[in-house]
Amino acid sequence: MTSFERITRMYEHREADHVPILDSPWAGTIARWRREGMPENADWRDFFGADKSASIGVNISPRYEQKVLEENDRWKIVTTDYGVTLKQFKAADSTPEFLDYKVNSPAVWADAKRRMEDRSGRINWDRLKREYPKWRAEGQWITAEFWFGFDVTHSWMSGTETILMALLEEPEWVTDMFDTFLNSCMDLFDQIWDAGYTFDEIRWPDDLGYKGATFFSPALYRELVQPFHKRAVEWAHSKGIYARLHSCGDVRTVLPDIIATGVDALNPLEAKAGMDALEVKRVYGDKLTLHGGVNAVLWDDKERIIAEIERLVPKLKENGGYIFASDHSIPNSVSLENFKAIMECVQRCGCY
Repeated sequence: MTSFERITRMYEHREADHVPILDSPWAGTIARWRREGMPENADWRDFFGADKSASIGVNISPRYEQKVLEENDRWKIVTTDYGVTLKQFKAADSTPEFLDYKVNSPAVWADAKRRMEDRSGRINWDRLKREYPKWRAEGQWITAEFWFGFDVTHSWMSGTETILMALLEEPEWVTDMFDTFLNSCMDLFDQIWDAGYTFDEIRWPDDLGYKGATFFSPALYRELVQPFHKRAVEWAHSKGIYARLHSCGDVRTVLPDIIATGVDALNPLEAKAGMDALEVKRVYGDKLTLHGGVNAVLWDDKERIIAEIERLVPKLKENGGYIFASDHSIPNSVSLENFKAIMECVQRCGCY
């Protein structure tokens, strides 16, 4: 079966030849695998027998000037097109330090919004013309990468503390941001779809939780965030495609609301934060396709990760509706040898 056929069956809650394997290793992880024997020019998905997915992205930023403010051999300080000042460390797979946020008030947001209303030059048509025929010929699963809601506004534009306070004190500002980002996505992806570059799902990251809890109450989710999630889902369903939400952290308290929103699939089911994939499968497995749920902390310990896969996958695969992945991404602590063993175990335990 192709990746498209296999993943489609999971969304339909039907069995396939085996569960799809759809994950994302860090750049440093791929570099390590090459040092340990994977051919330099190999696509890791072909090398290990994982499923293949292609992503279509668009630029929805205010397109503020990007420049390097300071640099040395360990890091550089840059400004982003979202108006954020970052310290980017040069060590492999490091997390940037967020130093400053330009869009930190409704007044500055008004300028950013004006910039976002110019939709010209935001789609990479050359890449689509070049790559899209290959994606379809190979039977890849194609995802439209939306970005709107709490995640982009707090983490990449205005800062977590600012947005959490604004949700309570200035909700009109925050929801205007949500609305503008979502409208930008829908408009640009309508253009792509109408040009004949169709896709199989939309996916958007909106990290609602951290360890053991969500950032805000279910009531606040229902009031301020859910209406925008629902609009995105309805947009996707109007095109006959699926909607997948990526939400890190513990989102158990809003799962009933996510179901009510109409979301088709949830990722990554972060075990480290308190998510229990088997419990989610038991309660919501007939309504929600699950993607992930396998604790990335265990992946560098061959015995423990094999035991965990053998515990989880046979139950998660029942009646379809499951796509195998880590509960976030594959860190560079995972050796080539370990990942080969992981893939062999998944292919064995995940067969129908």
